[in-house]
Amino acid sequence: MVIGINGYEAVVPRFGYDKEGLPSRVGSGEFSFRLISEFSKDTNNKYIIYLPKAPTSDMPQETENFRYSVFTTKKLWTMTGLSKRLYADKEKIDVFLSPTHYLPLFVPCPSVVSILDVSYLHFPKLFKKKDLYQLKIWGGYSIRKSSAVITISESSRSDIIRAYGLSPNKVTVAYPGLVEREKEDKPMDELDKKYGVKGKYILFVGTLQPRKNIKRLIEAFSKLKDKDVDLVVVGKKGWMYDEIINSPSEFGVGNRVKFLDSVEDEDLSTFYKNAIFFILPSLYEGFGLPVLEAMEYGCPVITSNVSSLPEAGGDAVLYVNPEDVKDITEKMQKLLQDDSLRKELVAKGREQVKKFSWKKTAEQTIKVLEGLNK
Repeated sequence: MVIGINGYEAVVPRFGYDKEGLPSRVGSGEFSFRLISEFSKDTNNKYIIYLPKAPTSDMPQETENFRYSVFTTKKLWTMTGLSKRLYADKEKIDVFLSPTHYLPLFVPCPSVVSILDVSYLHFPKLFKKKDLYQLKIWGGYSIRKSSAVITISESSRSDIIRAYGLSPNKVTVAYPGLVEREKEDKPMDELDKKYGVKGKYILFVGTLQPRKNIKRLIEAFSKLKDKDVDLVVVGKKGWMYDEIINSPSEFGVGNRVKFLDSVEDEDLSTFYKNAIFFILPSLYEGFGLPVLEAMEYGCPVITSNVSSLPEAGGDAVLYVNPEDVKDITEKMQKLLQDDSLRKELVAKGREQVKKFSWKKTAEQTIKVLEGLNK
């Protein structure tokens, strides 16, 4: 079976490039890259990865079964440019996967689209009008046109089926996995030298956008009894982030909240390992990979009791109502003071992360693609 892949998101980052020139991938960009990396190891099928630019240095090397098709267009690469290329290659591919929210206008074979979440339907006011329009119109068209849909949680699956009136048989869950990161123990003074972080701190990791509920987190943090602990917020600026950036001053903790836009992977592991706990109080998540990342590095976790987050957290986290500042404050205070609870969550977390891997994600995706080629 020959599988065509839309690789756009894997090489065109939303938030620029790191110091080594590699894309700063989040969300669908990370999902696409990890899937493509796993597909390169598959010897049972052949792959054509369509790209708008040359593959970055961290992309898999070409083999007999795995190759890139690179071409450029002036605009609308996926919608029209990729459509033309697929028409030219219509005799070459058996199935097509777009690991993003969008399909080309023309696809000559059964197609699969990956939808990480439908937060734009739950919280439309938290999106830019242009992005919201694109997600609703083009995204909705792609979901309905596709032969099958892959999503990353049972929560998202239920939302997609309900929102678009799809048959349950059309939507499959393929949980995302974890990335092996640098596990070398580094001293805290390195965080101080590079980022100005020292002493006790609570950690948040995620894109700065309203859905992440960071403003409520900062308000809850400001109400803690413990005043000798800081809050470190690691993440790129996404959209509608001005209110988030201004929140520490608004709640009187401007000197205790530190925003870090860019943190190297090996340093991120050090942040997780040295944090008192990690917190992700999102209003909605397609899955919530940082929850598992924290667990992998032995960091206790607090997260929301909504959407897919209980699927990621299982019984290994402390849950909060993300819309209740008092609840967030109380759970944070509890975990700050209860050493035995932190140890218990760390132990449970190490077991929880064993359930997820990118290898499994790829295998489940390939199974869906093969089912369309019968």
